[in-house]
Amino acid sequence: MSSPSSSPTPDSHGHGHFETAAIHVGQNWKDETGAVIPPVYLTSTFEYGNPGGFDYTRSGNPNFRNLQQTLASLEGCKHACVFASGVSAITAVVSTLKAGDTVVLEENVYGCTYRLFARVFEKFGIKTAYFDLSNPENYHHITDLKPALVWIESPTNPLLKVLDIAAISAVAKEVNAPVVVDNTFASSYVQQPIALGATLSLLSTTKYSNGHSDALGGAVCTDDDEWQEKMIFAQKALGLQPSPFDAWLTSRGIKTEAVRMERHASNALAFAGRLEHMKGVKWVRYPFLLSHPQHELAIKQMRNGSGIVTADLGLTLEQTMALMEASRYFTKAESLGGIESLICHPASMTHASIPREVREAVGITDGVVRFSVGIEHIEDLWADVEQAFHRAG
Repeated sequence: MSSPSSSPTPDSHGHGHFETAAIHVGQNWKDETGAVIPPVYLTSTFEYGNPGGFDYTRSGNPNFRNLQQTLASLEGCKHACVFASGVSAITAVVSTLKAGDTVVLEENVYGCTYRLFARVFEKFGIKTAYFDLSNPENYHHITDLKPALVWIESPTNPLLKVLDIAAISAVAKEVNAPVVVDNTFASSYVQQPIALGATLSLLSTTKYSNGHSDALGGAVCTDDDEWQEKMIFAQKALGLQPSPFDAWLTSRGIKTEAVRMERHASNALAFAGRLEHMKGVKWVRYPFLLSHPQHELAIKQMRNGSGIVTADLGLTLEQTMALMEASRYFTKAESLGGIESLICHPASMTHASIPREVREAVGITDGVVRFSVGIEHIEDLWADVEQAFHRAG
């Protein structure tokens, strides 16, 4: 169910409501044929002096530009820059830092984000400091450390903590610290970080933007002209560009993002509510559940609760693994945001790269399971979980 306080509205650039912009923005380079959908430009290079100003696909392609225009409109900002994956987008942002810079991060971040900082960027002198930024008492660390970046997710992966983007952005502004919000779990439809004060909104477009689990991609969106120039430079200089076909697939998928996200959210809310009352389940997290610790904040800054449900099912590790294997419609797999439902064990899958003591300290124990609730019929999904519980015993 959508939040009444965040109902779909036209974007600030005159592109219409989200549903309309998703279909009609980013439709260039088709006039020669009258094609209703722009073609995919599978070319590595371009004739010099062409009207579009293209030269080499690493530094630009019509499919990139179309997708960038669409994403900027849907994120409610001026610019977007697309990359080969969400991790490529992270790399592009961090590549702007220099040795000695400090990054303040929410303690519960995506495993690959943690791994990049700990095992790659640390070697180049980038320092990190992790705090529970769902607690306003920890905001002072931002002003104390005066970081080069503040890096947050909301909701977080996988514990679905909801962070106050506006409040954190206001604190960071006091020390001129840019705020990066990984918006992947929410999606562009559910949340617009730039409007809440963030400097950058980062997406793994592999997930809800594309929505069909068939293309990798990432994006960084911003209102800041200088940051956009930095991202375009990183796309070209570091070779972080997506393939034209993946960009085309994402442009195709994004046209149905609104209708998909409504079904994801309605299914997830119903699923979470039922799971919460199942005997033996220790806890369930979903932003729009009344029991969620940041429920009121979620309603304030999100259009709906998105499609991820995280829970401690109260099972042993062996029982948990058996339940995952017994599921018919919840495929045991990493990733999320596709039309199909997935089930994931973060401690051994998405967050396995984080040392056990670190992940357990933030709450990612062996009992935690993450559901990416798809757009199948909710009764089929619930029946599947019930039979999986029974078989796991």
